Amino acid sequence: MITSDDIIWNASLEEHPARSAAQRSFSAVAKGDLDEWLTVYAEDAVIEDPVGPSMFDPEGKGHHGHEGIRAFWKLAIEPIETFQFTINESFANGNATASLGKIKTTFPDGSFTVTDLITVHVVNDEGRVVSMKAYWEAERTMATFTPAP
Repeated sequence: MITSDDIIWNASLEEHPARSAAQRSFSAVAKGDLDEWLTVYAEDAVIEDPVGPSMFDPEGKGHHGHEGIRAFWKLAIEPIETFQFTINESFANGNATASLGKIKTTFPDGSFTVTDLITVHVVNDEGRVVSMKAYWEAERTMATFTPAP
């Protein structure tokens, strides 16, 4: 279900509902398509990106439901010029998949960061994401900051 050229998928392509949902989620972000992204998530979904307190979620309680997910998009995704995903591993079992990879985040001025991360997507019986947790460290990401050429 990869629908963006900004995703390099070096991981398993074996069909699995959670893996497909993760691919759809990454694709929607890479394309900058909020409406498509919301179709991947259940109405009561929770996003923790990153897990714990952060600049996007000072209390570390996650972004709840489509309203919270929309607010997270406006804060963390909309200001970014491009997202390029490289997923090197995907481990799917039960109703979840864990993906290991990197995201290159390019800002409108051409500067960028690279985030090493693990994401965990959990889906319901309809294949929609009910929980997405992204494990990454802001300090490590900021250490990769590269100014615009």
